[in-house]
Amino acid sequence: MRGAMAAVEPLSPEALRRACDAGLFGFSTTDDLADLDAIIGQDRALSALSFGIGIEHDTYNVYALGSPGLGKHTVVRALLDRHASGRPVPPDVCYLFNFDEPHKPRCLRLPAGRGGALRQAMDQLVEELGIAIPAAFENEDFRTRKEAIEEEAKRRQEEAFETLGEEAETRDVVLVRTPVGIALAPARNGRAMAPPDFEALGAAEQKAYQQAIEELQDKLQAIVRQIPQWEQEARVRVRALVREATTLAVQHLISTLRATFADLPEVVDYLDRVERDVIASAADFIRAHVQDSQPGEPPDESGRMSPFQRYKVNLLVDNGEATGAPVVYEDHPTHDNLLGRVEHISRFGALITDFTLIKAGALHRANGGYLILDARRLLMQPYAWEGLKRILRSREIRIESIGQMLSLISTVSLEPQPVALDVKIVLIGDRMLYYLLSALDPDFGGLFKVPADFGEDIDRTDGNVDSFARLIATMARRDALRPLDAAAVARVIEHAARLAEDGEKLSIHRRGLSDLLCEADYWAARAGAVTIAAAHVQQALDAQIHRADRVRERIYEQIGHGTILIDIAGAHVGQVNGLAVSQLGEFRFARPSRITARTRLGRGRVVDIEREVELGGPLHSKGMLILQGFLTARYAPDTPLSLAASLVFEQSYGGVDGDSASSAELYALLSSLAGLPIRQSLAVTGSVNQLGQVQAIGGVNEKIEGFFDVCRQSGLTGEQGVLIPHANVRHLMLRQDVVDAVAEDRFRIYPIADIDQGIEMLTGRPAGERGADGRFPEGSVNRLVEDRLLGFAAAAMAVLTAYTREL
Repeated sequence: MRGAMAAVEPLSPEALRRACDAGLFGFSTTDDLADLDAIIGQDRALSALSFGIGIEHDTYNVYALGSPGLGKHTVVRALLDRHASGRPVPPDVCYLFNFDEPHKPRCLRLPAGRGGALRQAMDQLVEELGIAIPAAFENEDFRTRKEAIEEEAKRRQEEAFETLGEEAETRDVVLVRTPVGIALAPARNGRAMAPPDFEALGAAEQKAYQQAIEELQDKLQAIVRQIPQWEQEARVRVRALVREATTLAVQHLISTLRATFADLPEVVDYLDRVERDVIASAADFIRAHVQDSQPGEPPDESGRMSPFQRYKVNLLVDNGEATGAPVVYEDHPTHDNLLGRVEHISRFGALITDFTLIKAGALHRANGGYLILDARRLLMQPYAWEGLKRILRSREIRIESIGQMLSLISTVSLEPQPVALDVKIVLIGDRMLYYLLSALDPDFGGLFKVPADFGEDIDRTDGNVDSFARLIATMARRDALRPLDAAAVARVIEHAARLAEDGEKLSIHRRGLSDLLCEADYWAARAGAVTIAAAHVQQALDAQIHRADRVRERIYEQIGHGTILIDIAGAHVGQVNGLAVSQLGEFRFARPSRITARTRLGRGRVVDIEREVELGGPLHSKGMLILQGFLTARYAPDTPLSLAASLVFEQSYGGVDGDSASSAELYALLSSLAGLPIRQSLAVTGSVNQLGQVQAIGGVNEKIEGFFDVCRQSGLTGEQGVLIPHANVRHLMLRQDVVDAVAEDRFRIYPIADIDQGIEMLTGRPAGERGADGRFPEGSVNRLVEDRLLGFAAAAMAVLTAYTREL
């Protein structure tokens, strides 16, 4: 606080933009630079990634957090690829038919490459079975022996009937074959008697015939009852013959496979089961052969699996060609794409399936290695996040469809045997999502214990600038772009500092940098240039702005026409030019706003009109309360504040948030209380605390350039300028045209440390410092403000006294 006015000197052109001197580079074009092998500016993230990848514990999965476009996926993938190359290749994963429980396919894990060999061997076996088994059944010896068995069964029946017939003839009875079977009839001379002839016989003779027929009928029924047993015995002998023939046809084929996979006991056991099943199912092969069924066919219309289908191998994961641990990125992490699925096929209106229709998920493919997932995409897929957590907790991959989990479908499906899980998950997402998951999901912190935090910028040291130049060269070669000359590299580095909003830092936002290089290459191609020059980089930047700034141009046009009221000359009481930043997509621009204040006698309340109509956000409201705290603490501290004040952003029809205009609002309020006009040629930005200190704000470059553009369209007078917080000086990376205007003394930028400095610049009068007598100097801004507030207090006391007397 000052008794005499202390002038604040405007910033020099050198302070407004930290230029990059291309003459300091030791190269002509980026073709002279080697590729950058290291990753710059991400030491913290790389250390966390290395720790998360190296620690051999199940729950130490990684979340790579940072803003979009930093190249997190590229960095993570490169690091994982390098680490995975030295790890062992995980085993192949197969699903096999379960001969004991067909609806629960068996999982078999084999050394890398052996799964493919087993699948090929079993496919060949199925093909050979399709030839060998029918051939065995068509063998002459097989047919002869089968016919002999069938003939023997027929002969036994015929002999039994023949013996019975001979006995019947001795008793004048014959066997008669009818459409419904064999019957007994009385006979004479070896021929069955007609009914009239039998009725003509005497009663005694008829009774003798009937007695003989009844006795023979018992023997006939005994023979008939014996026939099924004889047929069963024949079938048993035929089946034994079939098994014998099948065994001869299959045994040498299976033996060859056993020798091939003798070092894998689980495969040998499976082959034993296959052999037993082939022999036991020989009748199915005969039926399939009769129906001309082809090996490997899917189930028929009845839903029965082909006898050959169950001997196939479903090779779920084939690592035969792998050279290290897998690194898998799943760009569409649905529940089924992560955990796998059991597919169905439609047959005559029915959905059927078998173990060969089990499909692998990303977790299967990444098992034994690493899986990269985009966190936002994962959380957008129904049940995918819960499914992933369930898998990570149980450490086994269990395939289960969403429909089954929710009991939405009743289709008969499979229950594949779970696969043991050994995978490291790396989620990639933004910081807000990481913090929300940490706060709201109790499982998240226990499963993803390693945050890899990617930084947005690096210090602008000489070493980092050289590395940044090599990064530019690397990216240009990777994207097959023209080389950049030294001046173009310098211009890109200056733009990186602008993106970092700090002249002492460089943004390492890879996507934005890549886009700029591609667009600069386009303009260089349009100009027929061999290399990318600084002019092409600037042309690309200008084109980016031109594509996005239609709204800004319209606003500035309305300011120029007087539709939006902004004064850039003269002085007014209780009125100041504030600066706010708007963002449309990735394009940011500033628009000046007139802030006005009105004061009168009241009850000590400062009304924020924006807040009253619910257009002010919480941060803006906080700034207003800080402003009120500043007033009550600095002026007439022993006297109640008897003020009624209102503050508003004029012609503001959208929401207002942030406290970067709180210093401007305080200046307007002080101007209204002191009755001192404020210079309208100056605009103000900066927040204020209760001690009166002006604090740093964001978007300082855009705010300065916004007021500069408004002033330029009406004509720069040399009196115009912007008051910025002193703490923001290091963040200045202004456009070259603004720097040139300052150098020509046509525009000025003042660094302000506290409210007293600012009010002195705006009113041209000393702020004043409270003296030993407890009063501010006569005629100072602070004295005028305090006298006005004391006057309000006295008037309020007089009103209160008069009211008390009336009572």
